[in-house]
Amino acid sequence: MTAFETSLDATPPTDSGHRFDAGRRWESSLDLGFASRHAVTRLVHARHQGPLRVQRPFYPEGPQGTCHLYLLHPPGGLVSGDALSIDVGVESGARALLTTPAANKLYRADSHGVAWRQQAHLRVEEGATLEWLPQETIAFDGARGEQRTTIELAGSARCLGWEVMALGRPASRLPYASGRIEQCFRLTRDGKPLWLERQPLDPAHPRFTGRWGQGGASVQATLWAVGLDDEGEAIEALREALPTSTRWAVTVRHGVLLLRYLGQECREAWALCEAAWRVLRPRLLGLPAQVPRIWLT
Repeated sequence: MTAFETSLDATPPTDSGHRFDAGRRWESSLDLGFASRHAVTRLVHARHQGPLRVQRPFYPEGPQGTCHLYLLHPPGGLVSGDALSIDVGVESGARALLTTPAANKLYRADSHGVAWRQQAHLRVEEGATLEWLPQETIAFDGARGEQRTTIELAGSARCLGWEVMALGRPASRLPYASGRIEQCFRLTRDGKPLWLERQPLDPAHPRFTGRWGQGGASVQATLWAVGLDDEGEAIEALREALPTSTRWAVTVRHGVLLLRYLGQECREAWALCEAAWRVLRPRLLGLPAQVPRIWLT
């Protein structure tokens, strides 16, 4: 039982069938599978439940290049009781890039404090590659929920991805002053853990404002890359190409390159991640960066 769960019997359903405790759920799921067919990456299955969809695959890098796919969530955000689950499998030899057409929004919890859940389970098989590049997430004041990202790599699989989080809307003088968001990352290769992280974002906790933690930053980003041939050279290339700043840093642990940003500007965080992706993609995949068209609209 997590911090966001209570007994399902705590508040029984009303006469109308509605309930107002942690047992309230509006579930949506998306199950995607990519495979290489005659040297072409195909979306071989796509199953959905609820308001999660995909557009047709795009091949801006040529018919034998990386398959680009856009994940669509028409509601545009999560409210109390929402439970979104995305499962992606990339078979051996396939190459896929997944992104979203707009920012994801995490809305204020209802008066009962019911949380939402969002999880992504990414599986990349031997010799396959996956780029997980969603647009930023904006958390409104009072948002309560849990984000989980699980990445399972097999053999020589390669993966690059990011998570950009903006807390509150400071430009509208609406900071993230209440609520709680728990982020969890788990990355394994052949079942061996390489990167495990749990991060609570709670304005009431000293970590949120302490210099040893969030430091009062309203925007944070994490970029990861796994499978680089020369991690030291990649780090030097990033330090040379990206703007000098104390708001970001890069390191390598157990074969996972991690770039972190803490600051106040969502556009700055996004630009930093995109610039890092342009540096890392040729080194990771042997391919120049090809910006998804949806980012330009």
